[in-house]
Amino acid sequence: MERLVADKFVFHNYCFCCKHCHTKLSLGSYAALHGEFYCKPHYQQLFKSKGNYDEGFGRKQHKQLWLQKEVENGTDTA
Repeated sequence: MERLVADKFVFHNYCFCCKHCHTKLSLGSYAALHGEFYCKPHYQQLFKSKGNYDEGFGRKQHKQLWLQKEVENGTDTA
């Protein structure tokens, strides 16, 4: 069995695929963010769609997370 190790994760050779398009990846053709793996074209496309690494990849912006924590802690400065 062949295996790949990418960002401290071990994959079977055929299971190392882009989360977006499921294209088989290699160690030279992937980009990782938050434990998810993408082909380089989709990584760039998802970033460009929103202009940041959070919204483009379906996560909340850090700004929104900070505001939420401020409200929860009662330290809202607005």
